[in-house]
Amino acid sequence: MSGGLFQTFVYLVAAIVAVPLAKRLGLGSVIGYLLAGAIIGPYALNVAGSAADVMHFAEFGVVMMLFVVGLELRPALLWQMRRPILGLGGLQVVGTAVVIGFVASWFGLSWQSALAVGLILAMSSTAIVLQSLTERGLMKTAGGEASFAVLLFQDIAVIPIIALMPLLASRPARNSAAHASESGLIAGLPGWERSLLVVGAVALIVGAGRFLLRPFFRYIALTRLREIFTATALFLVVAIALLMEKLGLSPALGTFVAGVVLAESEYRVQLEADIEPFKGLLLGLFFISVGASIDFALIARQPGAIVLIVGGLLLLKFIVLLLLSRVFRLKAGEGFLLAFALAQGGEFAFVLFAFATQSAVLPVEVASLLVAAVALSMAVAPLFFTINQKWVRPIFQKCEPQRAADEIDEHDNPVILAGFGRFGHIVGRVLRANGFGTTVLDHDADQVETLGRYGMKSFYGDASRLDLLQAAGAERAKLFILAIDDETKALEIIQTVQREFPRLKILARATSRQHAYEIIRLGVNQVYRETLGSALDLSVDALRELGFDERRARRVAEIFREHDEAAVRDMARLEDEDDAYISIARKHIENLERAMQSDASLQPNSSAELSDASTTP
Repeated sequence: MSGGLFQTFVYLVAAIVAVPLAKRLGLGSVIGYLLAGAIIGPYALNVAGSAADVMHFAEFGVVMMLFVVGLELRPALLWQMRRPILGLGGLQVVGTAVVIGFVASWFGLSWQSALAVGLILAMSSTAIVLQSLTERGLMKTAGGEASFAVLLFQDIAVIPIIALMPLLASRPARNSAAHASESGLIAGLPGWERSLLVVGAVALIVGAGRFLLRPFFRYIALTRLREIFTATALFLVVAIALLMEKLGLSPALGTFVAGVVLAESEYRVQLEADIEPFKGLLLGLFFISVGASIDFALIARQPGAIVLIVGGLLLLKFIVLLLLSRVFRLKAGEGFLLAFALAQGGEFAFVLFAFATQSAVLPVEVASLLVAAVALSMAVAPLFFTINQKWVRPIFQKCEPQRAADEIDEHDNPVILAGFGRFGHIVGRVLRANGFGTTVLDHDADQVETLGRYGMKSFYGDASRLDLLQAAGAERAKLFILAIDDETKALEIIQTVQREFPRLKILARATSRQHAYEIIRLGVNQVYRETLGSALDLSVDALRELGFDERRARRVAEIFREHDEAAVRDMARLEDEDDAYISIARKHIENLERAMQSDASLQPNSSAELSDASTTP
C-alpha cells in the first residue's frame, strides 16, 4: 500500500510542478505532462517505480482515454461530417501510409512490415490535438474542423487496422515475455483466424451493447444513485478490457468500441457528465506515462536513427497534410494549421505496435525504436502548435488577400450599426421595422452574403477604418451602435469614432463585465452587456414560478438592474487587481440585498400572497 501511495504522490507532485510551469512558458499542458513523466521516469530520476510499473499506469491511461474518445464518436456527428471524414481523413491515412510504407521498405523492411508501419504512423494524437486546439481557441477555424474530421477517421480506422495485422504476419507468432497477452485464445492461430477473432469480438461488443446495454442501464438508473451509475460504466469498461485480454486482443480496442457503443445510448450525456471530472486527470496520467516510457538509454545508443525517424515522420506527414489541404482548397494559413496539428504520431501507435509484434508483423527491436520515436514526436507536437500560433499563422493572416470593402450607397441614414451577428441583427431589425434608416457594417463576408439572401442589406468592411466610416456617413449620423463581439476590435473602433467624429453618440455592446469596464473607461456612458437583459427576463419568470406576482417580480429585476449598472460604473474606476476591488464589490452586494429588503413594493400585499410565496414549490 505504501509503495502505491508513494507512486501516486510522485505522479501528482510532478504534474503540479511541471504543468503550470509549461503553461506559463506558453508550451501547453500536454508538454508539461510529458516532461513530468520523462523526469520522474525509470530512464531519468527513476522515482516513479520500475519500467513495468510505469507501463501498467500507461496501459490504464490508454484504456480509459480511448473509452472517452469512443464515447464522443456519436453516430449523428459522424454522419453530419461524413464528407470531410471520408474524403480528407481517408486520403490522409491512405496517402501517409503509402508514403511512409515506401520509405520503410526502402530501408529494408518487408512489404508487410512496411505497410504496418505506414498505417500505424499515419495515426495522430487525438488527445494532444483536441486539447491544444481547444486551449488556443482554434477548434472552430477551418483548419481546426479539418483536423477534427481527420482524427475521427483515424479513430475509426483503428479497428480495421487491428483486424488486418494478423494477415500481414510474415512468420508464425511466438510467445515472449514482453507480450504476455500472447497466451490468450489468439495464441497459435493462423493469421486469417486471428482477423476473424478480432472482427467477432468487436461484433460481440456491438451486438451486446445494442440489445443488452439500454435495459441494463435503465435498471441501474432506477436506483437514482449517481455513484452506482458511474460504477456501472467503469465496470463495463473493465469487463470488456478483461474479455479482450483473455482473447489475447488489445484491451484498448475493446474499451474504444465500448465507448462508441455507449455513444449511441440515451445515457451518453449522463455518462459524459459523470466521466468528465476524470477525463483531464486520465489524459494527464496517460501523457505522464508516455513521457516516463521514453527509453533514453535506447535513444543514447542509437541517436542518429531516432533523430532520423522522428524528423522523417514529422516531415513526411507535414508534406502529405499540406498537399491535401491544397486539394481540399483550405486557405494557406488553415492548411498549415492542419499540417502542424497532425504531423506527430498518436497514442494508438503504442497499442498497434504492441499488437503488431504480438502478431509477428514487426520485430521487437524495430517496434521499440518506433515507439520511442512516436513518443518524442508527441513531445514535439505542442511546440509545433506554438510555432504555428506565434510565427506562421500571423504571416498568412497578413498575406492572405482580403476582400475589398463594399461601396456604400447609403450615406444619410441616422444610424450606423457595426456588427450584424446574433446581437446586432436584433437591433437592426427593430430599427428598420420602425422606419429608421440603418447603415450596417460587418467584417464577416459570409454573414453579409447570407443576410443578403434574406433581404437584409449590409455592407462588408472593417468599421475601424476611417474611410469606411466616412463613406457610411458618420459625419451626419446621429447614432453609432457598436455590436461586434471582438473585444479588442471594439475598443479600437470606439477610439476611432471618438477621435474623428466626437459628436457621434456611441451605444456599445459589452461581451462581459470586464469588457464593460474597459468601454466605460474610454468615456462611453451607454454600455449594454449582452447577457444582462436575457438573464433578468429569466429571473422574472423564475420569481413568478416561485409565487411572486408580475409587478413584484419586475420590480425586483428593475432594482437589480439599477444597482448592478451603478456597481459597474463605480468599479470601472478600479483595476481588477486593486485591493479595493473586492471590498467595493462586497459593499455593492450588501447594498443590493438591503435595497431588496427595504423596498416596500417588494413586500407581500397580503398574508395570502405571503402564504403562496412560501408554499409554491
